[in-house]
Amino acid sequence: MVVVTGQNKVSGNPDDAMSSSDAEDDFQEPATPTATQAGQALPLLPQQFPEVVPLNVGGMYFTTRLSTLRRYEDTMLSAMFSGRHYIPTDSEGRYFIDRDGTYFGDILNFLRAGDLPPRERVRSVYKEAQYYSIGPLLDNLEDIQPLKGEKVRQAFLGLMPYYKDHLERIIEIAKLRAMQRKARFAKLKVCVFKEEMPITPYECPHFNSLRFERSESETKLFEHHCEVDVSFGPWEAVADVYDLLHCIVTDLSDRGITVDHQCIGVCDKHLINHYYCKRPIYEFKITWW
Repeated sequence: MVVVTGQNKVSGNPDDAMSSSDAEDDFQEPATPTATQAGQALPLLPQQFPEVVPLNVGGMYFTTRLSTLRRYEDTMLSAMFSGRHYIPTDSEGRYFIDRDGTYFGDILNFLRAGDLPPRERVRSVYKEAQYYSIGPLLDNLEDIQPLKGEKVRQAFLGLMPYYKDHLERIIEIAKLRAMQRKARFAKLKVCVFKEEMPITPYECPHFNSLRFERSESETKLFEHHCEVDVSFGPWEAVADVYDLLHCIVTDLSDRGITVDHQCIGVCDKHLINHYYCKRPIYEFKITWW
């Protein structure tokens, strides 16, 4: 029997013709895919989001428009819901964000209508705005209290050398003394002084002029360290000693440390002639429980 395929003729000679089994083997032999073909086999499609987006933020549920989440381009939320990244869903199909959702409602309110949180939540919402990289919200929060006042306070503390290191030293000394004595509280002495040059009451009216008239060798005669645990100062600003004391107590309290302080006198160290130190000394009492 002769089979005609197109213009070619195949004779019935078994030596010249291909057997059916050989033809099947040739047909079933897999071809090696090219790199282009492999890439086209499993295309990476962007994630599609509905116009109304259900959210699960750390176990708290929210619903908002997709356009709200994309309100500002350079934010984490805009990037997350751009379709370029995969976001998992919970058992109910809500898009899951692994973050505490306590203040996420305030984030959404700003994205929706520019609303700002009440004063008592400003610091916490600011922290969330930093996480989600919402620049416009950060700018607005920094311009209201209490963050606006904090910027002014930090500008003052920026003049204070080793301020944070001294705070840590207060904590470490108080903890060590309390543990050594098995006591509920510990006391330590802290010197807070604004002026670099020690003075006596007789110098006060002419302090500025006397300060600059002293030679370098004379100045060294006044250099000393008060016998205290920690010393803050000097600094050049309108803010005075009581302002710095307020900062110290506030920052310790923010770390959960109970602190009381009172002035117990001045440093009476004699320097030269009628000059004495006269820097104020404060007793800090740190209560641990």
